[in-house]
Amino acid sequence: MSIDPETIADRRRLRRKLSFWRIAGFAGLIAAVAAVGYAAADRMGYGAVQQQIARISIDGLITGNQQRMADLMERVGDSSLVSGVVISINSPGGTTTGSEELYRNIRRLSEKKPVVTFVDGTAASGGYITAIASDYIVARETSLVGSIGVLFQYPDLSGLMNTVGVRVEEVKSSPLKAEPSPFKPTSPEARAALQQVVGDTYEWFKNLVRERRRLSESELAAASTGQVFNGRQGVPMKLVDRLGSERDAVAWLETEKGVPRNLPVRDWKPRSGRDFSILATAATTVDLLGFERVAQALRRADTHVEAAQLDGLLAVWHPSEK
Repeated sequence: MSIDPETIADRRRLRRKLSFWRIAGFAGLIAAVAAVGYAAADRMGYGAVQQQIARISIDGLITGNQQRMADLMERVGDSSLVSGVVISINSPGGTTTGSEELYRNIRRLSEKKPVVTFVDGTAASGGYITAIASDYIVARETSLVGSIGVLFQYPDLSGLMNTVGVRVEEVKSSPLKAEPSPFKPTSPEARAALQQVVGDTYEWFKNLVRERRRLSESELAAASTGQVFNGRQGVPMKLVDRLGSERDAVAWLETEKGVPRNLPVRDWKPRSGRDFSILATAATTVDLLGFERVAQALRRADTHVEAAQLDGLLAVWHPSEK
């Protein structure tokens, strides 16, 4: 059976069209994957291609596990494209160990890069420990700062245990071992021992504020009552250097630290499996199309999320529920 020339020509035109759209579709996919990868890298601070100011955000409760944040600050400090750093804080605090670790990480970072703090909401208790790690603090007028104090909380379930008729027996090496216990009222000796720990940590906190904010004894006494202050109150108390926005914090870097003007401010974030979930999806798509090596390269960028726990002494602001 012969095929006429016109049919052959039609088939050739169809094949050319199919080839064109296959190539166009593949090019579009590559461009999309590249765009996703670039966007994710830029969010993580990997795709820095120009001189910039790095923004490191401290949000929410501060936990005791700060290794990913320590790694992030090390990367920021080692980057030749970062001219300055804005620590943006919106945190009511958290554990004293986590807050201390953040403070020390920022102090190490400040040895490599000029650092300024911007309080974008709340920097209370452990959040304020973090804020004073830089040499200059800018806060909004309605931001909350302070809450200089330490808290140790534990439940007393002894009344409930008596109600349900359950008693916990214990054998321990010394009277203060495993105290306080939620299963019995706290003894005067155990309460006194806890008060010593809280009091000593409180003195550490106050000394840190006195040193970093250059407060006199009377100024420190007024600031360390445990209450929070807004930004307007914080300036005359020397808890805050000036009121303003992040732009004002950047302006301080420019005028006082010699950072070039008009640099873009870019978010730098800790490595996290969640930040690379888009890349993992792209890797699966590329793999289905048969590009195994590209998929493997994308998957190698994926990381695992580390769990963090909130425990130990707390430096955290609790708004009153009354």
